[in-house]
Amino acid sequence: MDIPDDIIAADGRLPAAIPSVSVAVRAGDAVLLVRRGREPSRGLWAFPGGRVEPGETDEAAAAREVLEETGLAVADLEDFRSVTIAAVRDGRPVRYRLRVFVTVRFDGEPAAGDDADAVGWFRLDDLDGLPMPASMVEAARAILAMPR
Repeated sequence: MDIPDDIIAADGRLPAAIPSVSVAVRAGDAVLLVRRGREPSRGLWAFPGGRVEPGETDEAAAAREVLEETGLAVADLEDFRSVTIAAVRDGRPVRYRLRVFVTVRFDGEPAAGDDADAVGWFRLDDLDGLPMPASMVEAARAILAMPR
C-alpha cells in the first residue's frame, strides 16, 4: 500500500491503525447503504460500519454497527476484504484497518439511526452519481457482481 507522505510522522513511524468494520448487506440485486450524518464523512454514502470497541470481536462490532445505524439484525457475516485507509481526523493523520463483511441474512426493516441520516437499498445502476468514495463504489460493484 502506498502511504501518503503527510501521514508518516517526523520519526518515520505510522500511527497505529484503528480497527474498524463495515458490512455490505445484500438483498437480491441491491445493497444497503447509509448516508453519513456526521463529519468527517457527512453526506457520503457507505456500507454501515464503524470502529471496533475494546474487547469486541470484529464480527460483534460489525453486527452492532449495522443494528445501530439501520435497525437490522444481521447473521452469517462472510469476509469480503480488509484494507488500510489513510485519513485525517481532527487535523491529525490516522490509519484505519477496515475489515469488510458481506451478508444476505438479516432481520427487520432498515431505518436510519445513530450517525446515519438516511438508509436505502441501491442497485448497480443506482451507484452512478451517488456521493461515495471511489473505493466504496468499487466494493459495492464487486459485491453486486457476486453470485446470489
